[in-house]
Amino acid sequence: MNILNMQNNAMTKPLNQNKMEKVIRENKVAVLYSPGFGSGWYTWNSDSEELIFNPTLVEMVEQGRREEITEELCKELLGKADYVCTLGARDLSIAWIPVGTKFTIQEYDGSESIMTVEDLELTA
Repeated sequence: MNILNMQNNAMTKPLNQNKMEKVIRENKVAVLYSPGFGSGWYTWNSDSEELIFNPTLVEMVEQGRREEITEELCKELLGKADYVCTLGARDLSIAWIPVGTKFTIQEYDGSESIMTVEDLELTA
């Protein structure tokens, strides 16, 4: 993979052929999710996986600028005109997940949580 950008000891790399980018620090990927009740972030926009990795959105969350994350901004970042639900932006948090870790984002009543294979407790 080619390194596209390097800032604050973070690499931004393309994820796949769709040129999705992600922020990587200390071999961990920044993943955006919304743990607050009411509206999900990824679970309410599951057709836009880029929203959980987008470097601009990660930076805005780190800087406490969640209120600036609007539908218009997200459409511009995604390069699409479809509806993007940004109700969960006010509660966005960043989970740092090791590169290559498979995970899922679950939602209950709008509150999202991240689960990895390592979180599974039961074995048949």
